[in-house]
Amino acid sequence: MSVRRVALLTAGGFAPCLSSAVGGLIERYTELDPSIEIIAYQYGYHGLLTGTKIEIDAEGRRQAGILHRFGGSPIGNSRVKLTNAADCVKRGLVAEGQDPLHVAAEQLKADGVDVLHTIGGDDTNTTAADLAAYLHENDYELTVVGLPKTIDNDVVPIKQSLGAWTAAEEAAGFAANVIGEHRSGPRMLIVHEVMGRHCGWLTAAAAAEYRTWLDAQEFAPALGLTRERWDVHAVFLPELALDIDGEAERLKAIMDTHGNVNIFLSEGAGMHEIVAQLEAAGEEVQRDPFGHVKLDTINPGQWFAKQFAEKLGAEKVMVQKSGYYSRAAAANAEDLRLIKSMTDLAVECALRGEPGVIGHDEEDEDKLKAIAFPRIAGGKAFDVHQEWFGALLADLGQPLVPAQPSEH
Repeated sequence: MSVRRVALLTAGGFAPCLSSAVGGLIERYTELDPSIEIIAYQYGYHGLLTGTKIEIDAEGRRQAGILHRFGGSPIGNSRVKLTNAADCVKRGLVAEGQDPLHVAAEQLKADGVDVLHTIGGDDTNTTAADLAAYLHENDYELTVVGLPKTIDNDVVPIKQSLGAWTAAEEAAGFAANVIGEHRSGPRMLIVHEVMGRHCGWLTAAAAAEYRTWLDAQEFAPALGLTRERWDVHAVFLPELALDIDGEAERLKAIMDTHGNVNIFLSEGAGMHEIVAQLEAAGEEVQRDPFGHVKLDTINPGQWFAKQFAEKLGAEKVMVQKSGYYSRAAAANAEDLRLIKSMTDLAVECALRGEPGVIGHDEEDEDKLKAIAFPRIAGGKAFDVHQEWFGALLADLGQPLVPAQPSEH
């Protein structure tokens, strides 16, 4: 296959990898064949539908390395589902009666795109697969090579998604400052709400990273500066059974002894209970174009704080979300290494016409490869039976009780 023009797009929520991944792809194509033209659609599929794009010129290629130092996405993101025509019409992206897949396909054909690189989560990459299939049925061959972006680390069957390591590190740093508030009043309850719709990996990893930081600190118990007050006291995940009364009893003892309680909460924990409660009260639960509950509208952190505050006798309650702080950070050293290996392979696969999503395949001995699109899915559950997580909960004195399948 002869590749003349390549298009890039980033989509979905931010993760600490998008900027670096864009830079890495531009650098690799420039190294291997600078004659290949590169364009970038602005704001993901939004730009593809509207034909909004930039051409990566010689100056852009020279500046690509700078992108590794920044978070966010220089080419912009959006949440657009090409198979949700009603939402695309409502947002003015297509006209009434138009098929968004057809509009996107015609734009790619008009732009002469041979390879499309999508950097996003499962929704982004399965949408790209739908687009490639549509083009194939209409006699236009397009190679789509995706990169797995999600701070939740929940893409099946990929072992480690881009940006997740950095997000955990950033969430831990955020927590260190927020938990410093624990003496701002007596009987303080702090809830650190961490992003994670269906998967608790990020919350668990952030708690572990934070406690590693605690291990390196020196405390002054004679002056009231104790590890016990700075520690994590509970970790709530979608994959763990929710026993509010049982946990309240355990945490009240900590509150009575140390004067504060610090909770790490995955925003997806208790989501079903919260949604059921709201719908039973006749309230409408908002969802995005992909049908996902908009978690920021149901405020899981506030819901948990309300459940526990009275039971613990808390006099002051603080709920702080680290998601937006973490997800737009620049990639750390671990993620930069992972991004480099994935972007290099993505370009190799593109040049030989091999489609798929790049990742370490958990169902094939963790080999780094292009994984076929039909095998890509979201919502991979965090394995709470991993030794490191069991040890973490044991240290906290929190029972490890997995949620039943119907609960998660």
